[in-house]
Amino acid sequence: MQKPLPELLKEYDLPIGILPRDATNYEFNEETGKLSVFIPTICEVGYKDSSVLRFFTTVTGYLEKGKLADIEGMKTKVMIWVKVTCITSDGSKLYVTAGMKKTRNREAYEVSRDGVSVNKF
Repeated sequence: MQKPLPELLKEYDLPIGILPRDATNYEFNEETGKLSVFIPTICEVGYKDSSVLRFFTTVTGYLEKGKLADIEGMKTKVMIWVKVTCITSDGSKLYVTAGMKKTRNREAYEVSRDGVSVNKF
């Protein structure tokens, strides 16, 4: 039986809040590290550090210890919406790469949050 997505993220040393709470269905290939997460609707999640991530209905990437790389289906707002390509965890810091690398406090992402439905990705 497949473990819950939050458990998988913890196992790879990533905070459970990097994906919306209702992102519960996923496929994971342990050999390649490819992760595909299915989200019921396009949504965005606001975090306590005032950052916002926007998610498409499918988010894919390659999972390795402390890192989700080659991400497709996730954006963040840096004046305009920019594609997120990698999330790396290092101690209390979370590095979000979206055109440029931005350091965020990992604590803001430790809690799983509900996504707010939006019309477009």
